[in-house]
Amino acid sequence: MPKLRVHNLSVSLDGYVAGPSQGPDHPLGIDGEELHTWLFDTDYGRLLLGHAPTGERGTDQDHAEAGDANIGATIMGRNMFGPARGDWQDLSWPGWWGPNPPFHHDVFVLTHYPRPDLIVEGGTVFHFTDDPLGIVLKHALVAAGGRDVRLGGGASAVRQYLLAGLVDEMHLAQVPILLDGGERLYDGLGRLPGYECSRMESSPAVTHLTFSKIVR
Repeated sequence: MPKLRVHNLSVSLDGYVAGPSQGPDHPLGIDGEELHTWLFDTDYGRLLLGHAPTGERGTDQDHAEAGDANIGATIMGRNMFGPARGDWQDLSWPGWWGPNPPFHHDVFVLTHYPRPDLIVEGGTVFHFTDDPLGIVLKHALVAAGGRDVRLGGGASAVRQYLLAGLVDEMHLAQVPILLDGGERLYDGLGRLPGYECSRMESSPAVTHLTFSKIVR
Protein backbone atom coordinates (compact mmCIF):
# COMPACT_ATOMS: atom_id res chain seq x y z
CA MET A 1 0.00 0.00 0.00
CA PRO A 2 1.47 3.42 -0.91
CA LYS A 3 2.85 5.49 1.96
CA LEU A 4 3.46 9.10 2.90
CA ARG A 5 7.16 9.34 3.78
CA VAL A 6 9.51 11.98 5.16
CA HIS A 7 13.16 11.51 4.20
CA ASN A 8 16.47 13.23 4.90
CA LEU A 9 14.87 15.93 7.02
CA SER A 10 17.91 17.46 8.71
CA VAL A 11 17.34 18.74 12.23
CA SER A 12 19.65 20.46 14.70
CA LEU A 13 20.14 19.25 18.27
CA ASP A 14 17.73 21.96 19.42
CA GLY A 15 15.08 20.87 16.93
CA TYR A 16 15.36 23.33 14.03
CA VAL A 17 15.09 22.30 10.37
CA ALA A 18 15.98 25.80 9.12
CA GLY A 19 17.83 28.73 10.64
CA PRO A 20 16.41 32.18 11.41
CA SER A 21 15.72 34.94 8.85
CA GLN A 22 14.87 32.79 5.84
CA GLY A 23 14.74 34.81 2.62
CA PRO A 24 16.28 35.22 -0.84
CA ASP A 25 19.77 35.63 0.63
CA HIS A 26 19.36 32.78 3.13
CA PRO A 27 17.02 30.10 1.68
CA LEU A 28 17.70 27.83 4.66
CA GLY A 29 17.97 30.65 7.19
CA ILE A 30 21.17 31.96 8.72
CA ASP A 31 23.59 29.03 9.20
CA GLY A 32 20.87 26.65 8.02
CA GLU A 33 23.11 25.30 5.26
CA GLU A 34 25.14 23.57 7.98
CA LEU A 35 22.21 21.19 8.43
CA HIS A 36 22.81 19.72 4.98
CA THR A 37 26.58 19.39 4.84
CA TRP A 38 26.29 15.66 5.54
CA LEU A 39 23.99 15.20 2.53
CA PHE A 40 26.11 17.15 0.06
CA ASP A 41 29.20 15.27 1.19
CA THR A 42 27.64 12.04 -0.15
CA ASP A 43 27.86 11.02 -3.79
CA TYR A 44 24.11 11.61 -3.96
CA GLY A 45 24.63 15.21 -2.95
CA ARG A 46 27.73 15.65 -5.09
CA LEU A 47 25.74 14.64 -8.16
CA LEU A 48 22.99 17.10 -7.27
CA LEU A 49 25.62 19.83 -7.20
CA GLY A 50 27.12 18.69 -10.51
CA HIS A 51 30.29 17.30 -8.92
CA ALA A 52 32.01 14.03 -9.75
CA PRO A 53 31.10 11.13 -7.43
CA THR A 54 33.78 9.48 -5.30
CA GLY A 55 32.35 5.96 -5.37
CA GLU A 56 32.27 5.79 -1.59
CA ARG A 57 29.29 4.26 0.19
CA GLY A 58 28.05 4.24 3.74
CA THR A 59 25.08 4.96 5.96
CA ASP A 60 24.70 8.56 4.80
CA GLN A 61 24.72 7.58 1.12
CA ASP A 62 22.19 4.80 1.75
CA HIS A 63 19.75 7.16 3.47
CA ALA A 64 20.23 9.86 0.85
CA GLU A 65 19.33 7.44 -1.94
CA ALA A 66 16.41 5.93 -0.03
CA GLY A 67 14.64 9.28 -0.12
CA ASP A 68 14.03 8.94 -3.86
CA ALA A 69 13.19 5.23 -3.96
CA ASN A 70 9.64 4.50 -5.17
CA ILE A 71 8.52 8.14 -4.90
CA GLY A 72 5.87 9.27 -7.39
CA ALA A 73 4.77 12.65 -6.02
CA THR A 74 5.76 15.23 -3.42
CA ILE A 75 3.92 17.43 -0.92
CA MET A 76 5.66 20.50 0.51
CA GLY A 77 4.91 23.70 2.37
CA ARG A 78 5.08 27.08 0.69
CA ASN A 79 8.27 28.05 2.53
CA MET A 80 10.05 25.15 0.89
CA PHE A 81 8.97 26.32 -2.55
CA GLY A 82 10.22 29.90 -2.30
CA PRO A 83 10.67 33.09 -0.26
CA ALA A 84 7.44 34.90 -1.21
CA ARG A 85 4.74 35.44 1.40
CA GLY A 86 1.16 36.65 1.01
CA ASP A 87 -0.28 37.12 -2.48
CA TRP A 88 1.88 35.78 -5.28
CA GLN A 89 3.71 38.57 -7.10
CA ASP A 90 5.87 36.57 -9.53
CA LEU A 91 4.03 33.63 -11.08
CA SER A 92 7.09 32.69 -13.13
CA TRP A 93 9.27 31.84 -10.10
CA PRO A 94 10.11 28.10 -10.56
CA GLY A 95 11.17 27.45 -6.95
CA TRP A 96 14.53 27.46 -5.22
CA TRP A 97 15.82 24.79 -7.64
CA GLY A 98 15.74 26.83 -10.85
CA PRO A 99 14.03 26.02 -14.16
CA ASN A 100 14.61 22.24 -13.98
CA PRO A 101 13.79 21.04 -10.43
CA PRO A 102 14.95 17.60 -9.29
CA PHE A 103 11.44 16.20 -8.73
CA HIS A 104 10.30 15.18 -12.26
CA HIS A 105 6.76 14.48 -11.00
CA ASP A 106 3.74 16.28 -9.52
CA VAL A 107 4.47 18.49 -6.50
CA PHE A 108 1.65 19.77 -4.27
CA VAL A 109 2.48 23.06 -2.53
CA LEU A 110 0.43 23.88 0.57
CA THR A 111 -0.56 27.55 0.57
CA HIS A 112 -3.35 29.87 1.69
CA TYR A 113 -3.09 31.56 -1.71
CA PRO A 114 -4.00 29.04 -4.46
CA ARG A 115 -2.91 29.86 -8.01
CA PRO A 116 -2.72 28.10 -11.40
CA ASP A 117 -0.44 25.11 -11.85
CA LEU A 118 3.15 25.80 -12.84
CA ILE A 119 4.69 23.45 -15.42
CA VAL A 120 8.48 23.53 -15.56
CA GLU A 121 11.25 21.55 -17.23
CA GLY A 122 11.90 17.88 -16.56
CA GLY A 123 8.28 16.81 -16.02
CA THR A 124 7.71 18.67 -12.74
CA VAL A 125 4.28 20.22 -12.25
CA PHE A 126 3.64 22.38 -9.18
CA HIS A 127 0.05 22.43 -7.87
CA PHE A 128 -0.74 25.22 -5.37
CA THR A 129 -3.56 24.22 -3.05
CA ASP A 130 -5.38 25.17 0.14
CA ASP A 131 -7.36 21.92 0.28
CA PRO A 132 -7.45 20.01 3.60
CA LEU A 133 -4.38 17.87 4.28
CA GLY A 134 -6.17 14.58 3.66
CA ILE A 135 -7.54 15.75 0.32
CA VAL A 136 -4.10 16.93 -0.79
CA LEU A 137 -2.69 13.53 0.14
CA LYS A 138 -5.42 11.77 -1.86
CA HIS A 139 -4.59 13.86 -4.94
CA ALA A 140 -0.88 13.18 -4.45
CA LEU A 141 -1.44 9.43 -4.16
CA VAL A 142 -3.42 9.46 -7.41
CA ALA A 143 -0.63 11.42 -9.12
CA ALA A 144 1.94 8.98 -7.72
CA GLY A 145 0.27 6.13 -9.60
CA GLY A 146 0.79 3.45 -6.98
CA ARG A 147 4.12 4.69 -5.70
CA ASP A 148 4.76 6.49 -2.42
CA VAL A 149 4.41 10.22 -1.72
CA ARG A 150 7.28 12.16 -0.20
CA LEU A 151 6.53 14.90 2.33
CA GLY A 152 9.11 17.66 2.17
CA GLY A 153 9.53 20.62 4.51
CA GLY A 154 9.15 22.90 6.05
CA ALA A 155 8.61 22.25 9.70
CA SER A 156 4.98 23.39 9.68
CA ALA A 157 3.95 21.04 6.86
CA VAL A 158 5.58 18.04 8.54
CA ARG A 159 4.07 18.89 11.94
CA GLN A 160 0.59 19.21 10.48
CA TYR A 161 0.74 15.83 8.77
CA LEU A 162 2.22 14.18 11.87
CA LEU A 163 -0.50 15.61 14.10
CA ALA A 164 -3.11 14.33 11.62
CA GLY A 165 -1.56 10.86 11.82
CA LEU A 166 -1.07 10.75 8.06
CA VAL A 167 2.70 10.20 7.95
CA ASP A 168 3.64 6.52 7.63
CA GLU A 169 7.41 6.89 8.02
CA MET A 170 9.75 9.75 8.93
CA HIS A 171 13.52 9.79 8.63
CA LEU A 172 15.38 12.55 10.49
CA ALA A 173 19.09 13.26 10.18
CA GLN A 174 20.08 14.78 13.52
CA VAL A 175 23.02 17.10 12.97
CA PRO A 176 25.31 17.91 15.94
CA ILE A 177 24.86 21.69 15.80
CA LEU A 178 22.73 24.25 17.64
CA LEU A 179 20.88 26.96 15.69
CA ASP A 180 19.05 28.72 18.54
CA GLY A 181 16.29 29.95 16.25
CA GLY A 182 14.46 29.38 12.99
CA GLU A 183 11.86 26.81 12.00
CA ARG A 184 11.46 24.28 14.83
CA LEU A 185 10.07 20.83 14.12
CA TYR A 186 9.08 19.52 17.54
CA ASP A 187 6.79 22.30 18.84
CA GLY A 188 3.32 21.03 19.68
CA LEU A 189 4.08 17.37 18.95
CA GLY A 190 4.26 16.23 22.57
CA ARG A 191 5.70 12.73 22.71
CA LEU A 192 4.58 12.09 19.13
CA PRO A 193 1.73 9.72 19.98
CA GLY A 194 1.09 6.99 17.45
CA TYR A 195 4.72 6.79 16.34
CA GLU A 196 7.82 5.00 17.57
CA CYS A 197 11.53 5.24 16.80
CA SER A 198 11.99 2.05 14.82
CA ARG A 199 15.59 2.49 13.67
CA MET A 200 18.66 4.46 14.72
CA GLU A 201 22.05 4.57 13.01
CA SER A 202 25.00 6.90 13.34
CA SER A 203 27.70 8.04 10.96
CA PRO A 204 30.61 10.35 11.72
CA ALA A 205 28.43 13.25 10.52
CA VAL A 206 24.86 12.65 11.77
CA THR A 207 22.51 10.32 13.63
CA HIS A 208 19.77 8.84 11.47
CA LEU A 209 16.43 8.38 13.25
CA THR A 210 13.51 6.61 11.61
CA PHE A 211 10.02 6.94 13.11
CA SER A 212 7.26 4.58 12.03
CA LYS A 213 3.53 4.67 12.60
CA ILE A 214 2.43 2.20 15.26
CA VAL A 215 0.05 -0.32 13.72
CA ARG A 216 -2.29 -2.10 16.11
